[in-house]
Amino acid sequence: MGARVTRKRRPATDTPAVINPPHPERVCWGCDRYCPAGDLACGNGTIRTPHPKELFGDDWLEWERATPRERG
Repeated sequence: MGARVTRKRRPATDTPAVINPPHPERVCWGCDRYCPAGDLACGNGTIRTPHPKELFGDDWLEWERATPRERG
């Protein structure tokens, strides 16, 4: 039998938070592996997890920090 190749997972503290990626559609944002959209390694579903920028717009971080009253 051949040797089994596995990806080494980095602790979440070693992974920088990506606030405003230039092309969020190219990456899966579901875990700390940041796999290419066409090559998901975690097996966590069949589609990639979108970045909050894709879901809520460019100002997603300000919206997240807003209080419920400010959100409307």
